[in-house]
Amino acid sequence: MDIFDRLESEVRSYCRGWPVVFGEARGSHVYDETGRPYLDFFAGAGSLNYGHNHPELKAALLDYLAGDSIVHSLDAHTVAKRDFLETFGEVVLRPRGLDYKVQFPGPAGNNAVEAALKLARKITGRETVVSFTNGFHGMTLGALAVTGNSMKRHGAGVPLNHAATMPFDNYLDGQTPDFLWLRSLLEDSGSGLDRPAAVIVETVQGEGGINVASAAWLRGLSDLCREHDILLIVDDIQMGCGRTGPFFSFEHAGIEPDIVTLSKSISGYGLPLALTLFKRHLDVWEPGEHNGTFRGPNPSFVTGTAALNLFWRDDRLEKETRTKGELVEDALTALAADLPGTGAHVRGRGLARGIGFTEQGVAKAVCAEAFRRGLLMETSGPEDEVVKLLPPLTTSEEDLRRGLDILAESARAAVRTPQPV
Repeated sequence: MDIFDRLESEVRSYCRGWPVVFGEARGSHVYDETGRPYLDFFAGAGSLNYGHNHPELKAALLDYLAGDSIVHSLDAHTVAKRDFLETFGEVVLRPRGLDYKVQFPGPAGNNAVEAALKLARKITGRETVVSFTNGFHGMTLGALAVTGNSMKRHGAGVPLNHAATMPFDNYLDGQTPDFLWLRSLLEDSGSGLDRPAAVIVETVQGEGGINVASAAWLRGLSDLCREHDILLIVDDIQMGCGRTGPFFSFEHAGIEPDIVTLSKSISGYGLPLALTLFKRHLDVWEPGEHNGTFRGPNPSFVTGTAALNLFWRDDRLEKETRTKGELVEDALTALAADLPGTGAHVRGRGLARGIGFTEQGVAKAVCAEAFRRGLLMETSGPEDEVVKLLPPLTTSEEDLRRGLDILAESARAAVRTPQPV
């Protein structure tokens, strides 16, 4: 570990909770350099929806590289990009009746968010973007301005402007706002709220604590945006690509956002790739007006195309994710009932699940106990009060049950251990 302490920045975080050196990974398992296996309920923070080193995706990638094919191309036309766009249009957009243009803004989710915010402001000529309590959209300045977490915001070192925060669904003591509050602000010239360019929202807040917005709430938000000529941006970076069941997490609500951001699992293999999708009439960019060096990650196009062909030409994965999600929900509900006095409660949709605790420190202790037993998980929420489960969608039912058993053992052990104040 000496080299990491000596040369790597103190900003590193996951390695502090998992103090081993990992060497291999296959499917739903990763292995440290001694060969010890760990069951992965983290999945690269949602970047590995199809597991580690899926053999068919790996084969496509190796064949591509072995042929001396283009790896880096900026935004030049390539065979790999053409194949990805054709497949994305045929497999994802057309069946859902979505007429989106596709922008490749850079390698990461924050690049997709920055492009979305910039485009919304360019289209409308307005500056303010409405975001929601406990939302998370990235660590660059624009994305950070619409992120709720105070610790992350304070890291900016400068004022974060041109954003207004509103309560997310169920934020107000379990109440679902009916948007009268926001409508009143928009229609009152004395409210102090500038007319927004856009609203940005996650349908399920991942980093914010696995907070689920109801379909009715999302439809109300969509209606309000349409009434007031405000662009609706859905950040589907962590919850897209099937994490909640359907390919897009907003499908169950029957809404059609103006702009959608995707990253994480869109490459299918954990390789960097991000997309900003927007309705055709919103494509007002001038050539080169928003660019970057790594907009043409061709290996990511190759594995992304292979993943779309393998998993999204029918509805099998969506159905399996719903079924597995119900299995996880039932197990977590039973566990919460078995932990009286902890305030344990269950959150989530599909295979984005969480069990929250009111007692400070319990969730962190649960994850620490789970690591010792060979299970990788992380916490989420503003106080790290939620144990977050993001297993690969391809995890077998047997491995899901085994991981849930480990989680239950870990939670009971953590509850028996006094937590630091």
